[in-house]
Amino acid sequence: MELEGKRVAILAEDNYEDLELWYPYYRLKEAGAEVRVVGSGRARTFNSKHGYPVGADLDASEARSADFDAVVIPGGYAPDLMRRSPAMVGFVRDMHAAGKPVAAICHAGWMLVSAGLARGRRLTSFFSIKDDLVAAGAEWVDEPVVTDGNLVTSRMPADLPHFCRAVIDRLAPAAVRG
Repeated sequence: MELEGKRVAILAEDNYEDLELWYPYYRLKEAGAEVRVVGSGRARTFNSKHGYPVGADLDASEARSADFDAVVIPGGYAPDLMRRSPAMVGFVRDMHAAGKPVAAICHAGWMLVSAGLARGRRLTSFFSIKDDLVAAGAEWVDEPVVTDGNLVTSRMPADLPHFCRAVIDRLAPAAVRG
């Protein structure tokens, strides 16, 4: 399996977009990664936009960048709640500083803004937060997936196949991808 031995954090908060959490969760597990759900610390269980719950394996205050190889940030309106957690924003910032993949889809670009990661970067997102990313100094483009250094961004659930492939490509050793 191409991601054997890799550990990926997926962030969770209320009002996450169902597909943007669960599709990467299972796709990364299928590829062999150990996937852990990291909550904001406000609760241990978070409900999606459609009421589907996810339990956190650990709180952001317990998450250490040294323990993970990548972080995935799902969209929906959860990122607006996530960015209110200094520990969650700090975890994303630390993952980026360590040069590890930081993958954000849909409204998750808000977390990149709050973590100070947007300036000078080429990014995409759901169109409604384009102005936020541009105001934070990003070059916004309308493409299914954009990779700029260790940042991977996508626009919406329809982009999930491209998004997950880009995350896996960032994590898999070249010999395995072959």
